[in-house]
Amino acid sequence: MRARRALLYMPGHDMRKIHKAIALGADCACMDMEDGVAPDRKLDARAGIVEALRALDFGRTERLVRINPVGSGLEADELAAVLPHRPDGIVIPKVSSPDQVRWMSEQIAAAERANSWPEGSICLLVIIETARAILNLQQIAGADPRVEALVFGADDLAIDIGATRTREGWEVFYARSALVLAAAAFGLQAIDIVRVDFSDVDGLRQESLQGAQMGYAGKQIIHPNQIVPVQEAFTPSDEIIAHARRVVEAYAAHRAAGAGAFALDGKMVDAPIVKMAEQVLARARAAGKMD
Repeated sequence: MRARRALLYMPGHDMRKIHKAIALGADCACMDMEDGVAPDRKLDARAGIVEALRALDFGRTERLVRINPVGSGLEADELAAVLPHRPDGIVIPKVSSPDQVRWMSEQIAAAERANSWPEGSICLLVIIETARAILNLQQIAGADPRVEALVFGADDLAIDIGATRTREGWEVFYARSALVLAAAAFGLQAIDIVRVDFSDVDGLRQESLQGAQMGYAGKQIIHPNQIVPVQEAFTPSDEIIAHARRVVEAYAAHRAAGAGAFALDGKMVDAPIVKMAEQVLARARAAGKMD
């Protein structure tokens, strides 16, 4: 499991913001050529991303590139420019069918073969942001083994269905829940909605904790100030990690003695509780809080 607690978007032509994302330790730096870039700066963004991939040391930060949608007329040239520099992953916006995912995977596979890179070394993250995509979630999630995460684009979805975005988010709650279920069913990570009001830190924390409780692995962000509160919200606390360790260790001891369910701290522990504890420890390892 790779930690994707905070996926930070920045325009591909803004090298200062790319440097800052790396310096602040965002799990994922998503260099953008799509919505975050004006039409007359698309080529500048492409050139900036190529330079960043070629010259910068990203350390532990995942190097992601968001291209323009399949069918936009821009995607082929963008891939031809960035794939030779081997990003960690490609983020595909406005996916509505599994065919778009498979086409993208084929382009990446050709680049891997041409450069003698391991098959599957470049992953895909798929943004779900249309009504059709929600209806096709199962097919999209299972479209290709290269897909590692589903990303929820709530604002574009709201536009697509004619909804009004609210602070509470009930207008997109069904889709938000459906996406995390589909991700879990196919063993993928789910990346939660953007909070566009980056000055509302309390609201950001609350929304991030809610996403973590729903089963999301992380959250999209648009400002460096959002990195710390979001990554904290999606990182298990020391107390939770310690309890999970006790559950797993107690389970191992009881299993060795031939026991099934058992009591710990006055509560019953059975297989689902143990699995939850194992997931906590996996998230802690991914976040660097455990060896």
